[in-house]
Parts: sequence; C-alpha cells; structure tokens
Amino acid sequence: MIRHVPAVFALLILIAPATYAEQIIAASYAEPVDRYGHFALGHPHEYARLIATTDAGQKVILDLPADEVFEDLAPRLVQLSDQAPTELLVIVSSLSSGARLALVGLDGNQLGIVAQSAPIGMPNRWLNPVGVADLNGNGESEIAAVTTPHIGGVLRVYQRNGQRLVEIALLSGFSNHVYRSPELGLSKPALINGQMRLLVPDVQRMAVRAIMLSEKGLVETDHCTLSERITGPKALHDCERRLN
Repeated sequence: MIRHVPAVFALLILIAPATYAEQIIAASYAEPVDRYGHFALGHPHEYARLIATTDAGQKVILDLPADEVFEDLAPRLVQLSDQAPTELLVIVSSLSSGARLALVGLDGNQLGIVAQSAPIGMPNRWLNPVGVADLNGNGESEIAAVTTPHIGGVLRVYQRNGQRLVEIALLSGFSNHVYRSPELGLSKPALINGQMRLLVPDVQRMAVRAIMLSEKGLVETDHCTLSERITGPKALHDCERRLN
C-alpha cells in the first residue's frame, strides 16, 4: 500500500533547520619550545601546539611543523561576519620567513590553518594584531596588525579572500608593542564619534593616532598626545575618551 505524506509533515521537512555546525569556543597554546628563539614576547611565548575546545566538548589539536612556532600569548576567537564560523586568529613565525597572520578553523574533526597572510619575509621579524572590526561598514570584518612594531612599524589591513588574508591598505609610523613585553593591548579598534577607527600609537608611542579605512586607503582623522610613553592599555582607554 502506498502511504501519502501529509502536506503539513512535508512542509516541516522543507523548513527543517540546517545541519548543526560545531563551533570553537575556546583555545590555548601548549608545548613551549626554543627552536625559533626570537621571544618577542619574552620567554616562554613560542609554542608548538594549539588546543581548541568546541561547543560539543571536543578537544582538537594543531601541531606546527618543526620550522614554525606560534609566537603569541593566546589565540583570539573571531568571527568575520554574521554567517561565518568562529575561527582563531593566531601569529605563526617561521625560521625562514618570520611572522604571519593565520586563521585556524575546524574542518570536520580536524583543526587547521584555513587562511593566512604573506609572511614578513625574514626571521626574527614579528607583528602584533590591532584587532578585528568592520572598518568600512560592509558587514565583513577586516583584520588589522602592525608589522615590525619594534623597528619602524607599518599598520596593515587585511581582508579574507578564500585561503588568503589579502593586504588592502597600509600606513607607516606605528608601534603597538615593547620588545620582550607580554603586553599586547597597546592598540585596538574603537568607535570614535560613531565611526569605527583604529587607535594605534605612533612610532615613539607618545601619541595615539585614530585611523580610518577610506576608499583611498588608511587616513589619520585625529590623534591624542601623551605626557609619557605608552606602555599599557590605560593610556589607550584615556585617549579613546578624549577623542569622543
């Protein structure tokens, strides 16, 4: 006998929710190593392993090859758009080409690098992320970082294009880190008078520059001068209040 599926039941099948996608909810580095030996953040902040936890309680691991390390303090949990999965923004440094940004994500039960920037190009050259924010209001977040913050830093903005983090704008004259310090919070995205800006210290760390992403590139819209060299996030927060 042929059984007919009731129309209501058929409709429920059509509007059933999409298959559940497991998400990363936390992560940390493990296995400190000495094989790179730059230690821009002080000892022991070069690691061989990344461990992530998912919302299903699963532990997943990414081990780097012997010529690379995570030269970083902690992975950053990011989501580049409302529809994008949660991923981890990390700093990977290579014995041959120095530091690069990388996004780490889930592929089934595997953890792997899903997108990355071009490396700086030589060893013992590092970068410090500024943050992740929608800088042009298109619903997709960009990633900002200062490359070589200890020797004439350059602010760079990246957009994801498939497996690449593509540089779309740059501006020189910044430093958001003190060599060998574990303090990474000297810069950040912030709303200034309702507009998203990157707040980043100048190369002497005696002023905080407010930078916007425009159609012409990165443009300074304001700045906040300091009475002493910035070494921690308090001065950054004080400048944010002043600029607003």
